[in-house]
Amino acid sequence: MAARDLPIGPNEDALLESCQQQMGYRFRQTELLRAALTHTSCANTRAMSNERLEFLGDSIIGLVVCEQLYHRFPEYQEGDLTKIKSVVVSRQSCAAVTRRLRLDRYLFLGKGLSQQREIPENVLADVFEALVAAVYLDGGWEVARQWVLQCLEPIMEQAVQEKVWHANAKSELQTLAQREHGITPKYQVLDEQGPDHCKCFKVSAQIGSQMFAPAWGRTKKEAEIRAACNALAQLRGEKPPYAHD
Repeated sequence: MAARDLPIGPNEDALLESCQQQMGYRFRQTELLRAALTHTSCANTRAMSNERLEFLGDSIIGLVVCEQLYHRFPEYQEGDLTKIKSVVVSRQSCAAVTRRLRLDRYLFLGKGLSQQREIPENVLADVFEALVAAVYLDGGWEVARQWVLQCLEPIMEQAVQEKVWHANAKSELQTLAQREHGITPKYQVLDEQGPDHCKCFKVSAQIGSQMFAPAWGRTKKEAEIRAACNALAQLRGEKPPYAHD
């Protein structure tokens, strides 16, 4: 039986102790941890769930990330910082942290959710936000700030690297194609999926007769940038980063 399926009772103390070890933080007020791990489906009242903590944690994460990006990248303008922040604080990123720390094993869920094969991403994201708020209320701003940075640093690094890489990918591919072949790369839309208001595009970069691994994007521009990244990687003998999309 997974830890998240354990009934509330004698096993709860052991579960909360294991969760604190996994987080690398020990609570003085374990009731905050208990609340942060409790989904509304398992709470007697909404006030006993992690909803209020989630509200607070979302703002704390945003402030920590904004402050870090502001001081760390003085050369970036507002638009660049906003794009990176949106990736770092996204629901996907928050859910990824919960999975990476394996905190999904400690959730208190109602039967409907606990019996699902996979816990929904939005639930996992909510838990991370709630835990951030719990750490803040228990240990103060600096402790919470450090824990957030520890959790999100890998995602922040990747987001910054991708931004720099993406910004230069198309121009770099064009320079290479003109230097090596005397021609300009072309981008072909191979597929489109989704409703008109939320389409995704599959695009491949092409230099002469050579087509490179295609990539999906939420816009044609994004798909072209990713396709250029794939092409550059293949030309270097590396694995295309978006070939699996």
